[in-house]
Amino acid sequence: MLPLFPLDTVLFPGCRLDLQIFEPRYLDMISGCLRRDQGFGVVAILEGREVGAAPDRLASVNCEARVVDWQQRPNGLLGIRVEGARRFAVRTLQVADNQAVSAEVEWLSEPADQPAGVEHAELQALLAALIEHPLVVDLGLDEPVSGRQLLADRLAYLLPLERAQKLELLAELDASRRLRQIAEWVALLQE
Repeated sequence: MLPLFPLDTVLFPGCRLDLQIFEPRYLDMISGCLRRDQGFGVVAILEGREVGAAPDRLASVNCEARVVDWQQRPNGLLGIRVEGARRFAVRTLQVADNQAVSAEVEWLSEPADQPAGVEHAELQALLAALIEHPLVVDLGLDEPVSGRQLLADRLAYLLPLERAQKLELLAELDASRRLRQIAEWVALLQE
């Protein structure tokens, strides 16, 4: 069983997300994950809200998050930075009395990464421009990207795509297909 953190966002492997934790159910979940050195699932909400009762409907393919840094914020809340790890498919959901959600998951195996080619030069240049944006700089995603998997994941995460588009890209395990789809959507964004 994997503890889940339902959010109005889609996390991708190799990407980072800053969270502010204030609900007791999530403070307990993060504390347990840190003690056990385990991740949790960042799951996209399809119907429902982030706060209060457990969401009515969650995306079926999501991403494991691992805590890479944490700090007590000046406002007294816990701030954490997580990095996306493995993709997973939700099989069976469980909602506890405190509305904490967990799931039996199936880990999805990704094909071996292939180097990005000359045909991906424009997408690599786009990623280089995106990581210079002030909001992205703070996430520390500036290390060189040479593989198709990470290139596709970073672009899918950073581009202003609809949630449904991001979920489609997260569910597609073939990086070359993801990159072709991203290139098509980028062309539409530029029109």
